[in-house]
Amino acid sequence: MAIHKKSWLIKYWTPRYWPIWFLFGWLRTSLILPLHWQIKISKYIGRLLGRLLLKRRHIAKKNLEVCFPRLSIKERGILIEKHFESMGAAFSEIAMGWFSSEETVQKIVRIEGQEHLKKALDKGKGVLLFCGHFTPLEIIYPAIKPLCPKLTAMYKPMRNKLADEIMRRGRLRSFDELFSKYSVKDLVKSLNSNSAVIYLTDQCYTGKNSALVPFFGEPAMTSTATTRLLKLSGATLLRVFYKRIEDDSGYVIKICPPLENFPTDNPVEDTATLMKELENYIRTCPEQYAWIHKRFKGRPEKYIDIYNQNNLN
Repeated sequence: MAIHKKSWLIKYWTPRYWPIWFLFGWLRTSLILPLHWQIKISKYIGRLLGRLLLKRRHIAKKNLEVCFPRLSIKERGILIEKHFESMGAAFSEIAMGWFSSEETVQKIVRIEGQEHLKKALDKGKGVLLFCGHFTPLEIIYPAIKPLCPKLTAMYKPMRNKLADEIMRRGRLRSFDELFSKYSVKDLVKSLNSNSAVIYLTDQCYTGKNSALVPFFGEPAMTSTATTRLLKLSGATLLRVFYKRIEDDSGYVIKICPPLENFPTDNPVEDTATLMKELENYIRTCPEQYAWIHKRFKGRPEKYIDIYNQNNLN
């Protein structure tokens, strides 16, 4: 075992991985600070990154112009600053999600609607936990884990092998299994074993079972596979929304009851319903949503590429 650990360290000890080791060291070290200071320092880092990551700032700016057209330029500017602060705070939330104990996380997370999850699991056919990409994402996993006999999720490997290894190990402290985001077979198999599956389908998807679905009133390429998965497995879909409390003192997770008459026989309409539900929650904490993702890319040519301005992609 010791030899295996040593070989793992040697494998990733070349200069190309040093920035990741530095970040890893900071994440572990930051946990000795009180939560308030962790978030405060991380938000400062986020503001700095917002000045340096110009392409990501451009993407966030364009997304907000499309999704919040009624805000003034000044109001959107303030929202962008708060967004990058929230992205910075995610470093602390990653550290807590990957390295803190479940008990530590549960002290700062309040979960509403636990009865809906229990009732759905009692059916024995699995549960799809429909979530969105909010910045405190990593902290919800250890918070929800004790409520589930088995917690699983789709997984997309990172390009940097060391970052991918650290992320995979960190998440496996909460998940019983991680499987490829492209493996429908593994997802259905997991549901058939009565797992609760974290299900994130709110970012751009242009593969099979995709369609243009409104997101804040603007057509966006979105996966429509949810209906098919629910009909194949008989699983229950529950919306799970979450956010950082305004004073940075903790987090709240809201497990919503099942939607009525869902799924239907129309995958596009079902997807539109889920996107509208997500949109409504985003409005309660817009700075915490992942605006640096190109949500409106991959559309047919008749649509303007909103990100292709100022030669930024």
